[in-house]
Amino acid sequence: MRITKVTTKTGDKGKTALGDGSRVSKDSLRIHCLGAIDELNASIGLAAVLLPIKPEIDFKSIQNDLFNIGAEISIPISEKVFLKKDRIIYLDQEIELINNDLPPLKEFILPGGNDICSRIHLARSICRRAERDLVSLNNKEQISPEILQYINRLSDYLFVVARLLIRISDSDEIQWNRS
Repeated sequence: MRITKVTTKTGDKGKTALGDGSRVSKDSLRIHCLGAIDELNASIGLAAVLLPIKPEIDFKSIQNDLFNIGAEISIPISEKVFLKKDRIIYLDQEIELINNDLPPLKEFILPGGNDICSRIHLARSICRRAERDLVSLNNKEQISPEILQYINRLSDYLFVVARLLIRISDSDEIQWNRS
């Protein structure tokens, strides 16, 4: 898709076009999902600009995956698959690799620690909201199960990346204090 004009004025009355050309209300569940994926992508982009050089975290490929998810969501009743299953396998492998170098959790940890880790935890919570929106959409109109798996896995990935970055920054994870 080539974007040649940003302002089209076709959405001025509260409707927008999906990838198949159909028009829906801007408050439809499908548009909520697209907005949540867009917000997630932007939050990951914000975190990416603060990433240290080591360890290598490949947020660019994840951002591309999110565009693929958006493309798939924007075309209802389509057989076209934009998100490949191997991307879920990639996240599983990365989670295992990172988690093997982390101490086991004894308690929930508070999001935060430093600027980059806070932004990644924020992206993780946006990812969980996007997942809830996608589940709601899937309950009404079936979407690819790979999308749900990927988004679920992505929040786990963001969690272990935040833990890894806290550890290499010589900061401490703050455990939940059960009062």
